[in-house]
Amino acid sequence: MNEIVRARFPECTLRIRHELYTRSDALLMATGAVAEELEARRALLEPYVPEVQFSAALFETKADAYVLSIQPDIMTALYRHKSGGYVLYPSNQESWPAADRNWLQGNFSFLGMLDVESAMRNLERIIGRIRSTNDAPILVYNVSSVVPGESVRNYAEFPESLSARIRRFNLGLIDVSERTGISIVDVDTLVARAGADRTKIDTLHLTPEGARLVANEFVDALEELDLF
Repeated sequence: MNEIVRARFPECTLRIRHELYTRSDALLMATGAVAEELEARRALLEPYVPEVQFSAALFETKADAYVLSIQPDIMTALYRHKSGGYVLYPSNQESWPAADRNWLQGNFSFLGMLDVESAMRNLERIIGRIRSTNDAPILVYNVSSVVPGESVRNYAEFPESLSARIRRFNLGLIDVSERTGISIVDVDTLVARAGADRTKIDTLHLTPEGARLVANEFVDALEELDLF
């Protein structure tokens, strides 16, 4: 990204702070406090260690722009602690020792995936919380709806294909943009124009060419917002 910026705006450099988060509902609940029982399982949760999953840094950090993605809400299923009420993303749980898998099943309820309506309500709440302390622009990445290997013709038989789910979230994001004025980094359109075979490795990962196209689009969006 900074290669593109230096070529177009030689006096500027982007400084990017990357914060992982698991899903919009978890982000809205985060206070920075971590349940003690999770500390013993830090290594199991990598890279979503406890302080990452419960971080409120997004709402506490001043920035010139805030950049989000709808990908976590599309792809991530969470668990809720039965007595503590907090939510957890048990990263790579299939490889956990049996005792830890039993701990998860005994103490947590499976929440499953977010529906698009809940995800977009959460996103608007996140936007509102950021704007309550900072009027910086907010940009949100959508997701390419091309899923390699997927071929669905009859949606009565397979209504929640991943490609259809991504399309629904992308359309929901357009509605949020209309209501709130956030900017969309339209990965879906970029991949469609350039061709998925050239720009995608798998459902979520881009080739170097695809990544550069998206980076260019992001810099264009920043320029449109007068951030340079």
